[in-house]
Amino acid sequence: MDEFALSRAGHVARLALNRPDKLNAQTPAMWMHLANELGPELVADKSIRVLIVEGRGRSFSAGIDISTFTAPRDGGTSGLGDPNSARDPVEAVRAVQRGFEFLEMAPFVTIAKVHGHALGAGMQLALACDLRVISDDTTMGLLETNWGLMPDLGGTVWLPRLVGPAKALEIMVTADKLRADELLRLGIVNHVVPREELDAKVDELAQRIAARPPLAVRGAKAAIRGGWGQSTEVGMTAAAHAQLACLESRDFTEAAKAFIEQRPPEFTGR
Repeated sequence: MDEFALSRAGHVARLALNRPDKLNAQTPAMWMHLANELGPELVADKSIRVLIVEGRGRSFSAGIDISTFTAPRDGGTSGLGDPNSARDPVEAVRAVQRGFEFLEMAPFVTIAKVHGHALGAGMQLALACDLRVISDDTTMGLLETNWGLMPDLGGTVWLPRLVGPAKALEIMVTADKLRADELLRLGIVNHVVPREELDAKVDELAQRIAARPPLAVRGAKAAIRGGWGQSTEVGMTAAAHAQLACLESRDFTEAAKAFIEQRPPEFTGR
């Protein structure tokens, strides 16, 4: 769909929100496309080692397209769908939530490249990524309570992991807008750079990660995901499974050989 632009260069792929005239406001149709088509396509691409998620124009994403729930559809139901539909209402919400979930479940590292605004669904999209690099003009906020709603696209899962449950709840229920310095202080973002340096910073980080041994990178991500919030035993077991794949890989042998030969290793992910 035209609302997204996808490009690849080597092992780095870019997924851009492509509604600059709407400040990259999002719609349920976009989330369904991510969940059912674009997300699975990206996850299945074994050549991708890093995915950069960005927004074209003046903003990363100003949130949900307001017309989604202010413009009635035929029959008088809102753009969010008919709550009286025969479909399981919880599953209807889960269907759109999966549009962001693939970013956490993907084997490759995902980087949110954020400038301008990341509000509501925009902030939740950034939170779904593994890393967040933002420009110093960025404002983030979960504004759903302003509309009588709550964040349901992953904010209640990913934000508490970064700042703890109490601070996450405060950010959500007050609908505060957070500036770049506070986002960095709270640990919500990894790096803050001047706007004119954002492209170079993200490109440099993506290339550094893409050059690392893919099995080790995937294993580290999987072990963190599998062990987060679990017992030490569960976390250690997740790391053990990931490490076994690395120990049996050609990349492990290549790293040792390159060290002996005093040259950079060439990792292939095998």
